[in-house]
Amino acid sequence: MTLPVLSCCYTLLIAALLVIPVSAQSGKMKTVDQLSHGLSDSQGDTVSEMSKSIWSVFQDKNNNYWFGSDGQGVYRYDGKVITHFTTKHGLPNNQIRGIQEDKSGNLYINTVEGVSKFDGRTFTTLKAPTSTSPITEWKLQPDDLWFAGAQDTGMVYRYDGESLHRLAFPKTKRGDEELLRFPRSKYPNAKYSPYDVYNIYRDRKGNLWFGTATLGACRYDGKSFDWLYEDHLTNVPGGGSFGIRSIIEDKAGKFWFCNTRYRYNISPNSPAGNGTGLISYTQEKGIGDLKALVGEDSFYFASIIADRQGDLWMTTYGGGVWRYDGKGITNYPVKDGSKNAWMVSIYQDYRGDIWLGTSNAGAYKFNGKTFEKFSP
Repeated sequence: MTLPVLSCCYTLLIAALLVIPVSAQSGKMKTVDQLSHGLSDSQGDTVSEMSKSIWSVFQDKNNNYWFGSDGQGVYRYDGKVITHFTTKHGLPNNQIRGIQEDKSGNLYINTVEGVSKFDGRTFTTLKAPTSTSPITEWKLQPDDLWFAGAQDTGMVYRYDGESLHRLAFPKTKRGDEELLRFPRSKYPNAKYSPYDVYNIYRDRKGNLWFGTATLGACRYDGKSFDWLYEDHLTNVPGGGSFGIRSIIEDKAGKFWFCNTRYRYNISPNSPAGNGTGLISYTQEKGIGDLKALVGEDSFYFASIIADRQGDLWMTTYGGGVWRYDGKGITNYPVKDGSKNAWMVSIYQDYRGDIWLGTSNAGAYKFNGKTFEKFSP
């Protein structure tokens, strides 16, 4: 069966842009004092079902599942009861863009207007600094949590357990040239920064990779910022920025950047000694023989994981999930009745089960053969 994966690339682009953590009101992460809400306010409401617009799935250390929605807050499922949390329980906003957990079991819920810490009893909104932190506050520590900043800020945030640091990338020639090419005076609706971050990924060596709006990928090793630029990583066919929505290192140590056309063998000493700030790499063929399956030589994906066997699982917005085992590729359609489910994220839990977040059909779970709608 031929599925219109690449032909829906522009649809995917429009939908994927929504994943950017933006504040519709200000375009900036909201600056607030730390707010704590009493236990009676933070217990949440018991509900019988969840929103259909589930953008993120997460399993905590106590085996609770959390489902972040696009506008209806977050849901917790403990195996028996669904508990619903919204702004009335302490969240700064009901549009959820990610969920993380620290080593102590505290949850961090990233919304379009700030990050909320949940200690099991209360929500506390982390105070976001109004000014950019100095370059010396860029640090690579194993227990820090990282969050993408709001659209049009070019910022990322590092949380060290005590303070939230507002960090800007050092300017690059390419970034400055783009800002000059599209001045706000001439393009008032171009509300974005080329340094905006769509994805943050930690590789096996502990380096952080940032997928940006139009500048490719930036790797931070705790000392230097090094860039990987390629036109097909920053523009969809026909023009228009797609940005790097997903990054992964496969079982062979090669890197994939939101498309199946190529994978990248990063030089182990890159960029030591080259003095350019550019990552040294060799480009290898990605997934071949896709013509018969999708009608194109490659396709873009917005979210990707590697399972316990090292197989890659990739989501396209409306073209199903694709599994690549290093030899062949298999497609799993994801349906809501007779209609396609529109996928936003993919997640693997502690048990190895694979989940999907969709914008129109709720959450899905893989049963070993197909993806079934999750109905707790």
